Amino acid sequence: SNSRQAVNRGYLGGLLRLYQDWHHNDVSNNYIYIRRGLLLCLKHITNIQLGRETFLGSRGMEILFTSVQDCLSCKNLDPIVTTVTQILRKCYPKEPLPLVTVRSSYSFPLPGNVKTECPCMGSEDDNESDGEEDVETDLNKDDVESKEEDYDLETDVNKLRSRPGLDRPEEELGQYEAMCPELSHNFQELDSESEEEKKSEDRTENLPSTSPHFIPSGNSVKDPNCRWRTQSGTEAGSDPGEKDFKVPLQSSAKKEKCSRSLIGEKRDIVEAVQNANSYEEDPAKSHTFSPCPLPKEAAWYKKIFNPQCEASIDPTSEVRSETSEIMTKLLEKHQGNIPFHSPQFYVARAKCTKSIPAYRDLAFPDFWGHQPPPTCKPMLERQYGVQRDKVLDDVRRLIQPGDLIGRTVFDIDEPSHSSPGTPDCLTFFSKFESGNLRKAIQVREFEYDLIMNADVNTNQHHQWFYFEVRGMKLAVPYRFNIINCEKLNSQFNYGMQLVMYSVKEALQGRPRWFRAGQDISYYKNHYHCSAAAGGGARGKCYYTLTFSIEFPHEDDVCYLAYHYPYTYSAMMVMLICPSR
Repeated sequence: SNSRQAVNRGYLGGLLRLYQDWHHNDVSNNYIYIRRGLLLCLKHITNIQLGRETFLGSRGMEILFTSVQDCLSCKNLDPIVTTVTQILRKCYPKEPLPLVTVRSSYSFPLPGNVKTECPCMGSEDDNESDGEEDVETDLNKDDVESKEEDYDLETDVNKLRSRPGLDRPEEELGQYEAMCPELSHNFQELDSESEEEKKSEDRTENLPSTSPHFIPSGNSVKDPNCRWRTQSGTEAGSDPGEKDFKVPLQSSAKKEKCSRSLIGEKRDIVEAVQNANSYEEDPAKSHTFSPCPLPKEAAWYKKIFNPQCEASIDPTSEVRSETSEIMTKLLEKHQGNIPFHSPQFYVARAKCTKSIPAYRDLAFPDFWGHQPPPTCKPMLERQYGVQRDKVLDDVRRLIQPGDLIGRTVFDIDEPSHSSPGTPDCLTFFSKFESGNLRKAIQVREFEYDLIMNADVNTNQHHQWFYFEVRGMKLAVPYRFNIINCEKLNSQFNYGMQLVMYSVKEALQGRPRWFRAGQDISYYKNHYHCSAAAGGGARGKCYYTLTFSIEFPHEDDVCYLAYHYPYTYSAMMVMLICPSR
Protein backbone atom coordinates (compact mmCIF):
# COMPACT_ATOMS: atom_id res chain seq x y z
CA SER A 1 0.00 0.00 0.00
CA ASN A 2 2.82 2.41 0.85
CA SER A 3 4.59 1.57 -2.40
CA ARG A 4 1.47 2.25 -4.42
CA GLN A 5 0.92 5.58 -2.69
CA ALA A 6 4.55 6.54 -3.30
CA VAL A 7 4.11 5.90 -7.00
CA ASN A 8 0.78 7.73 -7.26
CA ARG A 9 2.19 10.82 -5.51
CA GLY A 10 5.30 10.97 -7.72
CA TYR A 11 7.81 10.07 -5.03
CA LEU A 12 9.69 7.57 -7.19
CA GLY A 13 11.16 10.22 -9.49
CA GLY A 14 12.11 12.32 -6.46
CA LEU A 15 13.92 9.35 -4.90
CA LEU A 16 15.91 8.84 -8.09
CA ARG A 17 16.98 12.48 -8.19
CA LEU A 18 17.83 12.40 -4.48
CA TYR A 19 19.97 9.30 -4.95
CA GLN A 20 21.78 10.89 -7.89
CA ASP A 21 22.55 13.95 -5.78
CA TRP A 22 24.01 11.88 -2.93
CA HIS A 23 25.99 9.75 -5.37
CA HIS A 24 27.65 12.75 -7.04
CA ASN A 25 28.39 14.65 -3.84
CA ASP A 26 29.46 11.81 -1.52
CA VAL A 27 32.92 11.62 -3.07
CA SER A 28 34.59 10.29 0.08
CA ASN A 29 31.93 7.59 0.53
CA ASN A 30 31.13 8.64 4.08
CA TYR A 31 27.39 8.24 3.70
CA ILE A 32 27.07 4.81 2.18
CA TYR A 33 24.18 3.80 4.44
CA ILE A 34 22.13 6.86 3.47
CA ARG A 35 22.61 6.05 -0.22
CA ARG A 36 21.71 2.43 0.40
CA GLY A 37 18.63 3.53 2.36
CA LEU A 38 17.40 5.44 -0.67
CA LEU A 39 18.02 2.36 -2.81
CA LEU A 40 16.06 0.18 -0.39
CA CYS A 41 13.11 2.55 -0.77
CA LEU A 42 13.32 2.12 -4.53
CA LYS A 43 13.63 -1.64 -4.09
CA HIS A 44 10.40 -1.82 -2.06
CA ILE A 45 8.52 0.42 -4.48
CA THR A 46 9.56 -1.73 -7.45
CA ASN A 47 8.13 -4.82 -5.76
CA ILE A 48 4.82 -3.99 -7.44
CA GLN A 49 4.11 -3.92 -11.15
CA LEU A 50 3.10 -0.25 -11.13
CA GLY A 51 6.37 0.67 -9.42
CA ARG A 52 8.43 -1.19 -12.01
CA GLU A 53 6.62 0.46 -14.88
CA THR A 54 7.10 3.92 -13.34
CA PHE A 55 10.76 3.14 -12.64
CA LEU A 56 11.34 2.30 -16.32
CA GLY A 57 9.45 5.38 -17.44
CA SER A 58 11.63 7.57 -15.19
CA ARG A 59 14.83 6.20 -16.80
CA GLY A 60 15.66 4.43 -13.55
CA MET A 61 17.55 1.65 -15.38
CA GLU A 62 19.91 4.12 -17.03
CA ILE A 63 20.41 6.17 -13.85
CA LEU A 64 21.28 3.24 -11.60
CA PHE A 65 23.32 1.43 -14.23
CA THR A 66 25.46 4.51 -14.89
CA SER A 67 25.97 5.28 -11.20
CA VAL A 68 26.94 1.73 -10.24
CA GLN A 69 29.85 1.71 -12.70
CA ASP A 70 31.72 4.05 -10.37
CA CYS A 71 31.24 1.66 -7.42
CA LEU A 72 32.48 -1.63 -8.87
CA SER A 73 36.15 -1.03 -8.11
CA CYS A 74 35.60 -0.26 -4.41
CA LYS A 75 34.74 -3.25 -2.21
CA ASN A 76 33.42 -0.96 0.54
CA LEU A 77 30.57 -0.05 -1.79
CA ASP A 78 29.39 -3.66 -2.14
CA PRO A 79 26.12 -2.95 -0.25
CA ILE A 80 25.24 -0.35 -2.87
CA VAL A 81 26.31 -2.53 -5.82
CA THR A 82 24.34 -5.52 -4.53
CA THR A 83 21.15 -3.50 -4.00
CA VAL A 84 21.43 -1.84 -7.41
CA THR A 85 21.95 -5.23 -9.07
CA GLN A 86 18.82 -6.58 -7.40
CA ILE A 87 16.73 -3.59 -8.53
CA LEU A 88 18.01 -3.69 -12.11
CA ARG A 89 17.43 -7.40 -12.48
CA LYS A 90 13.93 -7.15 -11.05
CA CYS A 91 12.92 -4.22 -13.26
CA TYR A 92 14.36 -5.61 -16.48
CA PRO A 93 11.31 -5.98 -18.79
CA LYS A 94 10.17 -9.58 -18.95
CA GLU A 95 9.94 -11.24 -22.30
CA PRO A 96 9.38 -14.77 -23.62
CA LEU A 97 12.14 -16.88 -25.07
CA PRO A 98 12.88 -16.17 -28.75
CA LEU A 99 11.00 -19.29 -29.81
CA VAL A 100 7.67 -19.89 -31.48
CA THR A 101 6.94 -22.53 -28.87
CA VAL A 102 8.90 -23.81 -25.89
CA ARG A 103 7.58 -27.32 -26.39
CA SER A 104 10.15 -29.83 -27.58
CA SER A 105 11.02 -29.87 -31.25
CA TYR A 106 10.53 -33.63 -31.16
CA SER A 107 7.35 -35.50 -30.28
CA PHE A 108 6.37 -39.13 -30.09
CA PRO A 109 2.80 -40.50 -29.98
CA LEU A 110 2.40 -42.36 -26.70
CA PRO A 111 0.44 -45.63 -26.77
CA GLY A 112 -3.22 -45.11 -25.93
CA ASN A 113 -3.09 -41.33 -26.39
CA VAL A 114 -4.78 -39.94 -29.45
CA LYS A 115 -3.18 -36.54 -28.90
CA THR A 116 -0.05 -36.02 -26.88
CA GLU A 117 -0.35 -32.86 -24.84
CA CYS A 118 1.46 -31.64 -21.79
CA PRO A 119 -0.94 -31.29 -18.83
CA CYS A 120 0.62 -27.96 -17.92
CA MET A 121 -0.28 -26.38 -21.27
CA GLY A 122 -2.35 -23.23 -20.92
CA SER A 123 -5.79 -22.80 -22.44
CA GLU A 124 -7.05 -19.92 -24.55
CA ASP A 125 -8.57 -18.36 -21.45
CA ASP A 126 -5.15 -18.41 -19.83
CA ASN A 127 -3.70 -16.67 -22.86
CA GLU A 128 -6.30 -13.93 -22.68
CA SER A 129 -5.75 -13.37 -18.97
CA ASP A 130 -1.97 -13.57 -19.11
CA GLY A 131 -1.66 -9.82 -19.56
CA GLU A 132 -4.10 -8.89 -16.79
CA GLU A 133 -2.63 -7.73 -13.51
CA ASP A 134 -4.44 -8.47 -10.30
CA VAL A 135 -3.33 -6.25 -7.41
CA GLU A 136 -3.46 -8.76 -4.56
CA THR A 137 -2.00 -11.58 -6.65
CA ASP A 138 0.79 -9.29 -7.76
CA LEU A 139 1.63 -8.28 -4.20
CA ASN A 140 1.60 -11.85 -2.89
CA LYS A 141 3.71 -13.11 -5.75
CA ASP A 142 6.23 -10.32 -5.37
CA ASP A 143 6.49 -10.97 -1.64
CA VAL A 144 7.56 -14.53 -2.39
CA GLU A 145 9.97 -13.42 -5.11
CA SER A 146 11.54 -10.78 -2.89
CA LYS A 147 12.35 -13.43 -0.29
CA GLU A 148 14.07 -15.69 -2.84
CA GLU A 149 15.47 -13.14 -5.29
CA ASP A 150 18.96 -13.31 -3.79
CA TYR A 151 19.12 -17.08 -3.67
CA ASP A 152 21.26 -17.33 -6.79
CA LEU A 153 23.29 -14.12 -6.37
CA GLU A 154 26.93 -14.22 -5.20
CA THR A 155 26.78 -17.70 -3.74
CA ASP A 156 29.50 -18.21 -1.15
CA VAL A 157 30.98 -21.70 -1.01
CA ASN A 158 31.93 -21.14 2.63
CA LYS A 159 28.28 -20.74 3.52
CA LEU A 160 27.45 -24.26 2.43
CA ARG A 161 26.59 -26.78 5.10
CA SER A 162 29.46 -28.88 6.31
CA ARG A 163 29.71 -32.41 5.03
CA PRO A 164 27.53 -34.71 7.15
CA GLY A 165 29.30 -37.29 9.25
CA LEU A 166 29.00 -41.04 8.85
CA ASP A 167 26.05 -42.71 10.53
CA ARG A 168 28.16 -45.75 11.47
CA PRO A 169 31.82 -46.57 12.19
CA GLU A 170 34.03 -46.53 9.13
CA GLU A 171 35.17 -50.11 9.86
CA GLU A 172 31.66 -51.40 9.19
CA LEU A 173 31.72 -49.99 5.68
CA GLY A 174 34.31 -52.56 4.62
CA GLN A 175 31.62 -55.17 4.10
CA TYR A 176 30.24 -53.12 1.21
CA GLU A 177 33.47 -52.97 -0.79
CA ALA A 178 32.36 -55.79 -3.05
CA MET A 179 29.24 -53.81 -3.96
CA CYS A 180 31.15 -50.55 -4.52
CA PRO A 181 34.49 -51.44 -6.12
CA GLU A 182 34.95 -47.89 -7.38
CA LEU A 183 35.72 -46.84 -3.79
CA SER A 184 38.81 -49.02 -3.45
CA HIS A 185 39.97 -50.35 -6.83
CA ASN A 186 42.30 -48.80 -9.37
CA PHE A 187 40.40 -49.41 -12.59
CA GLN A 188 43.31 -48.45 -14.83
CA GLU A 189 45.31 -51.36 -13.40
CA LEU A 190 42.31 -53.66 -13.68
CA ASP A 191 41.80 -52.62 -17.30
CA SER A 192 45.43 -53.38 -18.19
CA GLU A 193 45.27 -56.78 -16.47
CA SER A 194 41.99 -57.57 -18.16
CA GLU A 195 43.43 -56.63 -21.54
CA GLU A 196 46.34 -59.04 -21.12
CA GLU A 197 43.98 -61.83 -20.11
CA LYS A 198 41.75 -61.20 -23.08
CA LYS A 199 44.68 -61.55 -25.46
CA SER A 200 45.57 -64.98 -24.07
CA GLU A 201 42.14 -66.63 -24.17
CA ASP A 202 39.62 -67.40 -26.88
CA ARG A 203 36.18 -65.85 -27.00
CA THR A 204 33.55 -67.95 -25.23
CA GLU A 205 31.04 -67.26 -27.97
CA ASN A 206 33.43 -68.57 -30.70
CA LEU A 207 33.27 -65.20 -32.39
CA PRO A 208 35.81 -64.36 -35.09
CA SER A 209 39.05 -63.42 -33.43
CA THR A 210 40.03 -59.77 -33.52
CA SER A 211 42.32 -57.54 -31.52
CA PRO A 212 40.52 -55.19 -29.15
CA HIS A 213 42.45 -52.34 -30.75
CA PHE A 214 41.93 -53.43 -34.35
CA ILE A 215 40.19 -50.67 -36.29
CA PRO A 216 39.04 -51.51 -39.84
CA SER A 217 37.96 -48.92 -42.34
CA GLY A 218 35.19 -46.42 -41.73
CA ASN A 219 33.05 -47.79 -44.60
CA SER A 220 29.45 -48.54 -43.90
CA VAL A 221 28.89 -52.12 -42.88
CA LYS A 222 26.43 -54.40 -44.53
CA ASP A 223 25.59 -57.97 -43.64
CA PRO A 224 22.88 -60.27 -45.05
CA ASN A 225 21.91 -61.42 -41.55
CA CYS A 226 21.55 -57.93 -40.10
CA ARG A 227 19.80 -55.15 -41.95
CA TRP A 228 21.55 -51.88 -41.15
CA ARG A 229 19.65 -48.64 -41.15
CA THR A 230 19.93 -45.13 -39.86
CA GLN A 231 18.57 -44.24 -36.47
CA SER A 232 15.33 -43.14 -38.12
CA GLY A 233 12.40 -45.24 -37.06
CA THR A 234 10.73 -44.77 -40.45
CA GLU A 235 13.03 -47.12 -42.32
CA ALA A 236 12.37 -50.80 -42.51
CA GLY A 237 14.13 -53.29 -40.32
CA SER A 238 13.95 -54.15 -36.65
CA ASP A 239 16.40 -54.03 -33.82
CA PRO A 240 18.34 -57.32 -33.97
CA GLY A 241 17.90 -57.77 -30.24
CA GLU A 242 14.34 -56.46 -29.94
CA LYS A 243 12.59 -59.82 -30.21
CA ASP A 244 15.07 -61.47 -27.90
CA PHE A 245 14.42 -58.99 -25.11
CA LYS A 246 10.66 -59.61 -25.42
CA VAL A 247 11.04 -63.33 -24.62
CA PRO A 248 10.00 -64.00 -21.00
CA LEU A 249 12.75 -65.72 -19.06
CA GLN A 250 10.60 -68.29 -17.27
CA SER A 251 12.46 -71.49 -18.00
CA SER A 252 16.00 -72.63 -18.48
CA ALA A 253 15.25 -73.49 -22.09
CA LYS A 254 14.08 -69.96 -22.78
CA LYS A 255 17.10 -68.57 -20.97
CA GLU A 256 19.42 -70.64 -23.16
CA LYS A 257 17.49 -69.53 -26.24
CA CYS A 258 17.83 -65.89 -25.24
CA SER A 259 21.53 -66.38 -24.51
CA ARG A 260 22.07 -67.93 -27.95
CA SER A 261 20.20 -65.03 -29.52
CA LEU A 262 22.38 -62.48 -27.77
CA ILE A 263 25.50 -64.38 -28.80
CA GLY A 264 24.17 -64.42 -32.34
CA GLU A 265 23.69 -60.69 -32.19
CA LYS A 266 27.28 -60.22 -31.09
CA ARG A 267 28.44 -62.50 -33.90
CA ASP A 268 26.43 -60.58 -36.48
CA ILE A 269 27.86 -57.25 -35.39
CA VAL A 270 31.47 -58.47 -35.23
CA GLU A 271 31.22 -60.24 -38.58
CA ALA A 272 29.63 -57.19 -40.13
CA VAL A 273 32.41 -54.99 -38.82
CA GLN A 274 35.18 -57.27 -40.02
CA ASN A 275 33.57 -57.62 -43.44
CA ALA A 276 33.18 -53.87 -43.83
CA ASN A 277 35.72 -53.75 -46.65
CA SER A 278 34.17 -56.70 -48.45
CA TYR A 279 30.97 -54.95 -49.44
CA GLU A 280 30.18 -51.88 -51.46
CA GLU A 281 27.02 -50.16 -50.28
CA ASP A 282 24.69 -48.51 -52.75
CA PRO A 283 24.49 -44.81 -51.78
CA ALA A 284 20.99 -44.53 -53.21
CA LYS A 285 19.57 -47.26 -50.95
CA SER A 286 21.14 -46.65 -47.58
CA HIS A 287 22.76 -44.04 -45.42
CA THR A 288 26.07 -44.00 -43.60
CA PHE A 289 26.72 -42.34 -40.32
CA SER A 290 29.02 -39.37 -40.62
CA PRO A 291 31.65 -39.10 -37.89
CA CYS A 292 33.15 -35.68 -37.32
CA PRO A 293 36.94 -35.69 -37.69
CA LEU A 294 39.35 -32.78 -37.82
CA PRO A 295 38.91 -30.31 -40.67
CA LYS A 296 42.09 -29.10 -42.30
CA GLU A 297 40.05 -27.32 -44.94
CA ALA A 298 36.39 -26.38 -44.98
CA ALA A 299 35.59 -28.40 -48.10
CA TRP A 300 37.42 -31.46 -46.78
CA TYR A 301 35.58 -31.25 -43.49
CA LYS A 302 32.22 -30.84 -45.21
CA LYS A 303 32.73 -34.06 -47.13
CA ILE A 304 33.60 -35.93 -43.96
CA PHE A 305 31.07 -34.35 -41.66
CA ASN A 306 28.01 -34.24 -43.89
CA PRO A 307 28.47 -36.46 -46.95
CA GLN A 308 24.74 -36.72 -47.64
CA CYS A 309 24.69 -32.95 -48.27
CA GLU A 310 27.42 -33.29 -50.88
CA ALA A 311 25.63 -36.23 -52.45
CA SER A 312 22.44 -34.24 -52.75
CA ILE A 313 24.31 -31.53 -54.65
CA ASP A 314 26.02 -33.96 -56.97
CA PRO A 315 24.36 -37.40 -56.87
CA THR A 316 26.93 -38.88 -59.23
CA SER A 317 29.91 -37.84 -57.11
CA GLU A 318 32.03 -40.36 -55.29
CA VAL A 319 31.75 -38.61 -51.95
CA ARG A 320 31.04 -41.75 -49.98
CA SER A 321 34.05 -43.64 -51.27
CA GLU A 322 36.28 -40.59 -50.73
CA THR A 323 34.95 -40.19 -47.19
CA SER A 324 35.56 -43.87 -46.44
CA GLU A 325 39.08 -43.69 -47.80
CA ILE A 326 39.94 -40.63 -45.70
CA MET A 327 38.42 -42.16 -42.59
CA THR A 328 40.24 -45.43 -43.21
CA LYS A 329 43.60 -43.65 -43.38
CA LEU A 330 42.74 -41.63 -40.30
CA LEU A 331 41.80 -44.72 -38.32
CA GLU A 332 44.86 -46.65 -39.44
CA LYS A 333 47.13 -43.79 -38.42
CA HIS A 334 45.64 -43.37 -34.97
CA GLN A 335 44.47 -46.90 -34.16
CA GLY A 336 44.94 -48.31 -30.68
CA ASN A 337 44.70 -45.06 -28.78
CA ILE A 338 41.57 -45.98 -26.82
CA PRO A 339 41.61 -49.25 -24.87
CA PHE A 340 38.44 -51.34 -25.16
CA HIS A 341 36.90 -49.09 -27.79
CA SER A 342 36.46 -49.76 -31.47
CA PRO A 343 35.00 -46.96 -33.63
CA GLN A 344 33.58 -49.33 -36.24
CA PHE A 345 32.00 -51.40 -33.48
CA TYR A 346 30.28 -48.31 -32.11
CA VAL A 347 29.01 -47.39 -35.59
CA ALA A 348 27.59 -50.87 -36.01
CA ARG A 349 25.69 -50.65 -32.73
CA ALA A 350 24.54 -47.08 -33.36
CA LYS A 351 22.92 -48.19 -36.60
CA CYS A 352 20.64 -50.45 -34.57
CA THR A 353 19.49 -47.67 -32.27
CA LYS A 354 16.13 -46.10 -32.99
CA SER A 355 15.75 -42.42 -32.23
CA ILE A 356 12.77 -40.09 -32.47
CA PRO A 357 14.75 -37.27 -34.14
CA ALA A 358 16.18 -39.77 -36.69
CA TYR A 359 19.81 -38.89 -36.03
CA ARG A 360 22.15 -39.52 -38.96
CA ASP A 361 25.43 -38.27 -37.58
CA LEU A 362 27.77 -39.40 -34.83
CA ALA A 363 29.53 -37.04 -32.48
CA PHE A 364 33.27 -37.46 -32.82
CA PRO A 365 33.88 -38.21 -29.10
CA ASP A 366 31.35 -41.05 -29.23
CA PHE A 367 32.79 -42.43 -32.46
CA TRP A 368 36.46 -42.00 -31.61
CA GLY A 369 36.30 -42.75 -27.90
CA HIS A 370 38.01 -41.09 -24.98
CA GLN A 371 40.47 -41.82 -22.19
CA PRO A 372 39.94 -41.03 -18.51
CA PRO A 373 41.43 -37.80 -17.16
CA PRO A 374 45.09 -38.24 -16.21
CA THR A 375 44.70 -36.43 -12.87
CA CYS A 376 42.00 -35.11 -10.61
CA LYS A 377 41.14 -31.47 -11.10
CA PRO A 378 40.06 -29.32 -8.15
CA MET A 379 36.90 -27.25 -8.15
CA LEU A 380 37.19 -23.92 -9.92
CA GLU A 381 37.95 -21.07 -7.56
CA ARG A 382 35.40 -18.44 -8.32
CA GLN A 383 36.34 -14.80 -8.60
CA TYR A 384 34.44 -12.43 -6.38
CA GLY A 385 31.81 -10.31 -8.14
CA VAL A 386 31.82 -12.25 -11.41
CA GLN A 387 28.11 -12.98 -11.18
CA ARG A 388 26.92 -9.40 -10.74
CA ASP A 389 29.22 -8.37 -13.58
CA LYS A 390 27.36 -10.79 -15.84
CA VAL A 391 23.99 -9.47 -14.66
CA LEU A 392 25.09 -5.89 -15.33
CA ASP A 393 26.37 -6.93 -18.73
CA ASP A 394 22.90 -8.26 -19.55
CA VAL A 395 21.41 -4.93 -18.45
CA ARG A 396 23.82 -3.22 -20.83
CA ARG A 397 22.02 -4.91 -23.71
CA LEU A 398 18.86 -3.01 -22.84
CA ILE A 399 20.53 0.35 -22.25
CA GLN A 400 23.26 0.25 -24.91
CA PRO A 401 22.04 -1.99 -27.76
CA GLY A 402 24.31 -0.45 -30.36
CA ASP A 403 26.83 -3.34 -30.51
CA LEU A 404 24.26 -6.15 -30.57
CA ILE A 405 24.13 -8.42 -33.63
CA GLY A 406 21.12 -10.62 -32.83
CA ARG A 407 21.70 -13.08 -35.66
CA THR A 408 20.45 -16.67 -35.52
CA VAL A 409 23.26 -19.02 -36.57
CA PHE A 410 21.70 -22.37 -35.65
CA ASP A 411 18.08 -23.45 -35.35
CA ILE A 412 16.81 -27.02 -35.53
CA ASP A 413 13.30 -25.71 -36.14
CA GLU A 414 14.54 -23.68 -39.15
CA PRO A 415 17.12 -25.82 -41.03
CA SER A 416 18.03 -22.86 -43.24
CA HIS A 417 19.69 -21.22 -40.21
CA SER A 418 21.81 -24.32 -39.59
CA SER A 419 23.92 -23.86 -42.67
CA PRO A 420 27.52 -22.63 -42.20
CA GLY A 421 27.44 -18.96 -41.35
CA THR A 422 29.70 -16.10 -42.16
CA PRO A 423 33.43 -16.30 -41.39
CA ASP A 424 33.08 -14.08 -38.32
CA CYS A 425 30.84 -16.45 -36.38
CA LEU A 426 31.01 -19.96 -34.94
CA THR A 427 29.24 -22.93 -36.47
CA PHE A 428 27.08 -25.07 -34.19
CA PHE A 429 25.71 -28.58 -34.55
CA SER A 430 23.84 -30.94 -32.22
CA LYS A 431 21.88 -33.39 -34.39
CA PHE A 432 23.51 -36.47 -32.91
CA GLU A 433 22.70 -38.87 -30.12
CA SER A 434 22.37 -37.11 -26.73
CA GLY A 435 23.00 -33.77 -28.45
CA ASN A 436 20.86 -30.96 -27.12
CA LEU A 437 21.01 -27.52 -28.69
CA ARG A 438 17.92 -26.00 -30.20
CA LYS A 439 18.95 -22.50 -31.18
CA ALA A 440 22.09 -20.35 -31.18
CA ILE A 441 21.99 -16.55 -31.48
CA GLN A 442 25.09 -14.45 -32.01
CA VAL A 443 24.74 -11.53 -29.59
CA ARG A 444 28.11 -9.92 -30.16
CA GLU A 445 31.18 -10.93 -32.14
CA PHE A 446 32.35 -13.40 -29.49
CA GLU A 447 29.16 -13.93 -27.48
CA TYR A 448 26.30 -16.34 -28.13
CA ASP A 449 22.93 -17.02 -26.51
CA LEU A 450 22.05 -20.71 -26.56
CA ILE A 451 18.65 -22.34 -26.08
CA MET A 452 18.40 -26.01 -25.16
CA ASN A 453 15.65 -28.27 -26.42
CA ALA A 454 13.07 -29.65 -23.97
CA ASP A 455 12.59 -33.36 -23.39
CA VAL A 456 10.42 -35.17 -25.91
CA ASN A 457 6.70 -34.45 -25.48
CA THR A 458 7.33 -31.82 -22.80
CA ASN A 459 8.00 -28.12 -22.44
CA GLN A 460 10.55 -28.42 -19.65
CA HIS A 461 13.79 -30.10 -18.52
CA HIS A 462 16.44 -27.99 -20.25
CA GLN A 463 19.42 -28.54 -17.95
CA TRP A 464 21.43 -30.99 -20.08
CA PHE A 465 23.49 -29.68 -23.00
CA TYR A 466 25.82 -31.34 -25.49
CA PHE A 467 26.75 -29.72 -28.79
CA GLU A 468 29.51 -29.19 -31.31
CA VAL A 469 31.15 -25.88 -32.16
CA ARG A 470 33.78 -25.13 -34.81
CA GLY A 471 35.39 -22.27 -36.66
CA MET A 472 36.90 -20.63 -33.57
CA LYS A 473 39.86 -18.31 -33.31
CA LEU A 474 42.87 -18.87 -31.08
CA ALA A 475 43.38 -16.99 -27.79
CA VAL A 476 39.95 -15.36 -27.97
CA PRO A 477 37.53 -15.75 -25.01
CA TYR A 478 34.13 -16.78 -26.33
CA ARG A 479 31.16 -16.27 -24.03
CA PHE A 480 28.21 -18.67 -24.11
CA ASN A 481 24.91 -18.01 -22.33
CA ILE A 482 22.45 -20.88 -21.94
CA ILE A 483 19.34 -18.82 -21.26
CA ASN A 484 16.59 -21.38 -20.58
CA CYS A 485 17.81 -23.32 -17.54
CA GLU A 486 15.18 -24.12 -14.91
CA LYS A 487 16.83 -25.00 -11.60
CA LEU A 488 16.82 -22.34 -8.89
CA ASN A 489 20.54 -22.80 -8.37
CA SER A 490 23.33 -24.94 -9.73
CA GLN A 491 26.65 -26.48 -8.82
CA PHE A 492 28.13 -24.17 -11.45
CA ASN A 493 27.86 -21.49 -8.75
CA TYR A 494 30.06 -23.59 -6.46
CA GLY A 495 33.07 -24.35 -8.66
CA MET A 496 31.73 -26.94 -11.12
CA GLN A 497 32.96 -26.68 -14.72
CA LEU A 498 31.57 -28.06 -17.95
CA VAL A 499 33.52 -30.59 -20.02
CA MET A 500 35.08 -30.07 -23.44
CA TYR A 501 36.46 -32.45 -26.06
CA SER A 502 38.87 -31.21 -28.74
CA VAL A 503 39.21 -33.16 -31.99
CA LYS A 504 42.70 -31.80 -32.60
CA GLU A 505 43.76 -32.87 -29.13
CA ALA A 506 42.30 -36.32 -29.78
CA LEU A 507 44.23 -36.76 -33.02
CA GLN A 508 47.40 -35.65 -31.25
CA GLY A 509 47.08 -38.52 -28.80
CA ARG A 510 45.04 -36.87 -26.05
CA PRO A 511 41.47 -38.05 -26.69
CA ARG A 512 39.74 -37.08 -23.48
CA TRP A 513 37.07 -34.88 -21.97
CA PHE A 514 38.57 -32.19 -19.76
CA ARG A 515 37.08 -29.53 -17.51
CA ALA A 516 36.92 -26.10 -19.08
CA GLY A 517 35.32 -22.70 -18.67
CA GLN A 518 36.03 -19.51 -16.76
CA ASP A 519 33.82 -16.77 -15.31
CA ILE A 520 31.08 -19.34 -14.77
CA SER A 521 27.86 -18.06 -13.24
CA TYR A 522 24.28 -19.21 -12.88
CA TYR A 523 21.57 -16.64 -12.21
CA LYS A 524 17.95 -15.71 -12.93
CA ASN A 525 17.40 -13.80 -16.17
CA HIS A 526 14.54 -11.72 -17.61
CA TYR A 527 12.97 -14.50 -19.70
CA HIS A 528 9.74 -16.08 -18.49
CA CYS A 529 7.24 -18.71 -19.55
CA SER A 530 4.51 -17.56 -21.88
CA ALA A 531 1.26 -19.52 -22.08
CA ALA A 532 0.91 -18.45 -25.70
CA ALA A 533 4.19 -20.26 -26.49
CA GLY A 534 3.18 -23.39 -24.62
CA GLY A 535 5.05 -22.41 -21.49
CA GLY A 536 2.45 -23.69 -19.06
CA ALA A 537 2.84 -22.26 -15.57
CA ARG A 538 2.44 -18.50 -15.57
CA GLY A 539 5.19 -16.40 -14.07
CA LYS A 540 7.85 -19.10 -14.24
CA CYS A 541 11.32 -17.64 -14.75
CA TYR A 542 14.33 -19.02 -16.56
CA TYR A 543 17.95 -18.98 -15.46
CA THR A 544 21.16 -18.32 -17.35
CA LEU A 545 24.29 -20.44 -17.25
CA THR A 546 27.11 -18.30 -18.61
CA PHE A 547 30.74 -19.27 -19.14
CA SER A 548 33.74 -18.17 -21.18
CA ILE A 549 36.11 -20.48 -23.04
CA GLU A 550 39.41 -19.98 -24.85
CA PHE A 551 39.70 -22.88 -27.26
CA PRO A 552 43.10 -24.64 -27.38
CA HIS A 553 43.41 -24.59 -31.19
CA GLU A 554 42.30 -22.45 -34.09
CA ASP A 555 39.71 -23.86 -36.51
CA ASP A 556 39.23 -26.84 -34.24
CA VAL A 557 36.10 -28.93 -33.74
CA CYS A 558 35.14 -28.96 -30.07
CA TYR A 559 32.29 -30.48 -28.11
CA LEU A 560 30.86 -28.91 -24.98
CA ALA A 561 28.69 -30.82 -22.52
CA TYR A 562 27.15 -30.48 -19.08
CA HIS A 563 28.96 -33.66 -18.00
CA TYR A 564 30.62 -36.69 -19.59
CA PRO A 565 28.13 -37.90 -22.24
CA TYR A 566 27.04 -41.51 -22.06
CA THR A 567 24.81 -42.42 -24.99
CA TYR A 568 22.37 -45.28 -25.28
CA SER A 569 24.47 -46.74 -28.09
CA ALA A 570 27.55 -46.70 -25.84
CA MET A 571 25.64 -48.59 -23.17
CA MET A 572 24.50 -51.20 -25.69
CA VAL A 573 28.06 -51.65 -26.95
CA MET A 574 29.20 -52.36 -23.40
CA LEU A 575 26.36 -54.83 -22.85
CA ILE A 576 26.88 -56.69 -26.12
CA CYS A 577 30.66 -56.81 -25.92
CA PRO A 578 31.92 -55.92 -22.40
CA SER A 579 35.55 -56.34 -23.47
CA ARG A 580 35.15 -53.24 -25.56
